[in-house]
Amino acid sequence: MLTFSTRFQALTNESVQVLWYANRGSGFVLLGLLTVATAAGVLATAAPGSPGWPRAATQSLHRNISLLAAIFLGVHVVTATVDEFVDIRWWQTLVPFSGAYERLWLGIGVVALDLIVAIVLTSLVRRRMSHRAWRTVHVAAYAVWVLGALHGLGMGTDAGSRWGLAFSTGCGLVVAAAVGARVMALGSRPPVAGAPTAAPLNVARRMTP
Repeated sequence: MLTFSTRFQALTNESVQVLWYANRGSGFVLLGLLTVATAAGVLATAAPGSPGWPRAATQSLHRNISLLAAIFLGVHVVTATVDEFVDIRWWQTLVPFSGAYERLWLGIGVVALDLIVAIVLTSLVRRRMSHRAWRTVHVAAYAVWVLGALHGLGMGTDAGSRWGLAFSTGCGLVVAAAVGARVMALGSRPPVAGAPTAAPLNVARRMTP
């Protein structure tokens, strides 16, 4: 018959495993959600939309996926700090490069977390900010994706596996395709009516971001 201490130890080990797998799984899900959110945000300003899928639908997808990504980010951070397998304190998830465990890769992830917090907070008060100020902060979403991918590749347990590399590569191709589509859309936009053709710099300034 199992003693109380043996049962307690077994339950503790199961809880540690649950936290461990939750942290690993939420990391991959988070990268996938950030990929979709980033791509949708880029395409929302690049693609004109269609009757079947208007631009507003892409913008709504971007906002909803971003909210879902924020939830999984919370899961990822909480499971990382609660799990005692590694020594990560709660303040080390807010202050970059303050922890001893995997300082570089953890610090990169913390920088991405801080940028996400800044993006979320400025989005909540967007109506009280100038568009230029809000957009300056919001462009950091590109850096968030890059830093998040680096954090996962450098620190993820399964990042070096075949399926892990394939997943990360696929996410990178999705973001690269979206950015490429935006660059092509910017290059193909017609000049603003009445703008002088001899001053391309002025035309560029009149183009919507």
